[in-house]
Amino acid sequence: MQLPEAEDLLAVLTARIRQGISADTAVVGIHTGGVWLAERLHRDLQLALPLGALDVSFYRDDFGQIGLHPQIRPSDIPFKVEGSHIILVDDVLYTGRTIRAAINELFDYGRPASIRLAALIDRGGRELPIAAQYIGAALDVPPAKMLALEKKADGKLGLSLYDKRPGNE
Repeated sequence: MQLPEAEDLLAVLTARIRQGISADTAVVGIHTGGVWLAERLHRDLQLALPLGALDVSFYRDDFGQIGLHPQIRPSDIPFKVEGSHIILVDDVLYTGRTIRAAINELFDYGRPASIRLAALIDRGGRELPIAAQYIGAALDVPPAKMLALEKKADGKLGLSLYDKRPGNE
């Protein structure tokens, strides 16, 4: 399967989001790939509100099955969530469970005016009624494969396709 260039998809995603931002728009990335994307979006869109980051490990509904991720990072929401317009950013949208967990965590910080979802790749396969308002591309990825965003040493982003390991959804 030929994968698109992640940097090209990020340019498309940035252009699509640019049309829907305002002075009170905040960007929150989901660790890890979503944070990499959110950092670039925040910079390129020149947003006034500080960048936020979420680690949804403790909010996952499959926590009991897959256990604790070995690289837990602290969540950081350095702006007032109450009344904010948030663009939640993830790298690959698949089942929707990560997004559900992120929304649950965001509401622990307050009640936002709105949450819109941006994903670099929508690979389908939803298990929950979650849809992205902004995507870089939709790809048909076989269920037995995992699509991963990687950050190279030079800071550029790339996509890789792996065989899925049991419990790694």
